[in-house]
Amino acid sequence: MAKPARSATPAHSASRSETRETARFLLILALVVLVVRSFIVAPYSIPSESMLPRLYVGDYLFVTKFNYGVSRWSLPWGLPLVPRVHWRDPARGDVVVFRSPEPDSHDVIKRVIGLPGDTIQVRDGVVILNGKAIPKARVADFTIPVSPNYHCDPQYQDTDGGQPICRYQRYRETLPNGRSYFVLDRGHFPDRDDTDTYTVPAGAVFLMGDNRDDSADSRFAPPDGMGYIPMEQIEGKAVVTFFSTDGSASWIKPWTWVTAARFRRIGEGF
Repeated sequence: MAKPARSATPAHSASRSETRETARFLLILALVVLVVRSFIVAPYSIPSESMLPRLYVGDYLFVTKFNYGVSRWSLPWGLPLVPRVHWRDPARGDVVVFRSPEPDSHDVIKRVIGLPGDTIQVRDGVVILNGKAIPKARVADFTIPVSPNYHCDPQYQDTDGGQPICRYQRYRETLPNGRSYFVLDRGHFPDRDDTDTYTVPAGAVFLMGDNRDDSADSRFAPPDGMGYIPMEQIEGKAVVTFFSTDGSASWIKPWTWVTAARFRRIGEGF
């Protein structure tokens, strides 16, 4: 007579139950992270110097994702899983992360200068918004230490206490809504400092980098720049810097994570 099959031992059943619970926990955690990163807040790192002096190469910041609406670009890799929902336009002066035009589509950060219907022109380095010059006041030079993640051309090199630095002319711009910020001027470059007049189309914004002479932005059509950026490609608003490194750290030398950190930049808002 055949013997009845043995039921699983208590230990084996407990092991399978623990595996299922672990998998369930990891799935829920992944979904929570996806929702938070897509619709609430996400980290972003600065790879270029186009937003100097506010943002350095090696800065890490948080971007809130709910300010203007949601779209496929709210999700990682632009997955087309959510409909476009728009509830408000960005304000002039907001620093936003957006998806750049195809074919080289990637995340970029710039400052909002023009809204739908605005006219914008640059004359001798001064931004003309709706026929009026944005005030541009000269302030103290901006300096930044030379480091593994920042180098400068010879004409901008200087020293401070024997240490090599880069030095640029700095100005404060003030928009009609009262928002002010610093911009850099490296000299006169006709293609960047003297432009045609742009009229921002409906449903788009005009963006510029604060490092005016080293920013591929809305002044230039793709592939040289960004052109006008549709609202649905804006992913979120920059809110605070949570870490910054000068690039001298080594992963295999943990003590350099501290020496490379630029602690004074942590906590800077926008």
